[in-house]
Amino acid sequence: MSIPPGRASLARRLFATATALIVIGGGATVVSPSAQAATTTFTNPLNSSGADPFMTYYNGNYFEMTTPYSGPLTMRKAPTIEALKAASPVPVFSAHAAGRDHYIWAPEMHLLDGPNGKRWYIYYSAGTGDIEDQRVHVLESAGTDPLGPYTYKGVIFGTNDWWGIDGSVVTINGRLYFTWSGVSTPQWAGSNPSIYIVALSNPWTVTGPRTQISTPTYSWETQGTPMNEGPVALQHDGKTFISYSASACQGPDYKLGLLALTGADPLNASSWSKSTQPAFQRSDPNSVYGPGHNGFFRSPDGTEDWIVYHANSSSSQGCGTTRTTRIQKITWNADGSPNLGVPVAANAALNVPSGEPAVTYYRLTNRNSGKVMDVQAPNTADFVKIGQYASNGRPWQQWRFVDVGGGYFQIESLNSGKCLDVNGASSADGASMIQYPCHSGTNQQFAWVATDGYYQLKARHSGKCVNVTGASTADLAVLEQRTCGTATSFQWSRT
Repeated sequence: MSIPPGRASLARRLFATATALIVIGGGATVVSPSAQAATTTFTNPLNSSGADPFMTYYNGNYFEMTTPYSGPLTMRKAPTIEALKAASPVPVFSAHAAGRDHYIWAPEMHLLDGPNGKRWYIYYSAGTGDIEDQRVHVLESAGTDPLGPYTYKGVIFGTNDWWGIDGSVVTINGRLYFTWSGVSTPQWAGSNPSIYIVALSNPWTVTGPRTQISTPTYSWETQGTPMNEGPVALQHDGKTFISYSASACQGPDYKLGLLALTGADPLNASSWSKSTQPAFQRSDPNSVYGPGHNGFFRSPDGTEDWIVYHANSSSSQGCGTTRTTRIQKITWNADGSPNLGVPVAANAALNVPSGEPAVTYYRLTNRNSGKVMDVQAPNTADFVKIGQYASNGRPWQQWRFVDVGGGYFQIESLNSGKCLDVNGASSADGASMIQYPCHSGTNQQFAWVATDGYYQLKARHSGKCVNVTGASTADLAVLEQRTCGTATSFQWSRT
């Protein structure tokens, strides 16, 4: 199997200059990817269905999660917003035991200091399929890759018999807190879901009493159903705010409210002030209805704050799969409070987040067969073999070259965000090419070596080249590494 030796700090950029020549060991001439102008605009939505979205930007990539309802928790990864729209959801956790295998809602991922150092923690709601049994659960990553792997840590409430959904975390004055939508009794029925906060002793364990900091009282919080849910923190210039979703998600008046921490103690309800008016709500002129259940993320260069949320395009759509993920930049008022603005129309051109890099994806075509490098089904799984197939323009046939220095590149799939990998870091002829989570191992590093008007992909760890097994011209023929030769099955072009 492929053994990642640990994720190193790698240079994650494409050369932004014209084609350059580099000489590596043995005098081979390798070529950097050619320049491509940055995509400066994008349009919403980011997907055809995506409720309760959460996004972050980390280590050169955006990562996005949405409610799966059932089945595995998934995550999409890409270096640009346009690429994120094309990327497929990659399963990151599927071991849902009985009692937490239904109503899987609202996952969020947060990088936190845990007992073993920095780890990613996923908070999500799940239960038996009876709304009364919904609780918030926690996963912990094995390292610092947002794609995991993850292990289940437990119900965050511990022995407390608290009903709850839509959990999130916030660090205030160096202390970690958990906030969620809960009710005052163990039963949900007959109660008005409200926003609660409690201290954490570690990222998966609450400690001490909880505090209710908002309950639906304003008329705009009680349209359809009195509701406060989906709390998420936003911090700026030393101030802490919590946005939350209000009213029934089944109708077009689902919206966002805003809390501000104005006192010293987050566990004291009087320390929180609620805005009297909605912070973000439907826009009939823009055909945006029910905007809510949001997250926040920073632009790649850290200079901008962005909101990610779901919304419908029709007032008749409700709380189901018609909801799509959308993003837009937010601004700040003179008093330091956030201005979330008005939800923009779908298909309106927006500038990409500041600092987003120029990224080129290529089709890699074999000279011998005329067919392209292709991730074979299932397209997002680890260890899936890489083969060749007739070009069809799909994301699993598109690859980017990520410069790792010394004239070598990782070859990363647009579809999965995973990398071309020599299975098991083998140095043997015939070792298969697979996709595997990107890591710093040299079995995922390749030189793009000019030869006879085409190029070879030479593995750094073995010095061997990517070849179509048996020089086959058939669809589904797999790729291998083999001692570099002059046959055209070793030769590739990039378009």
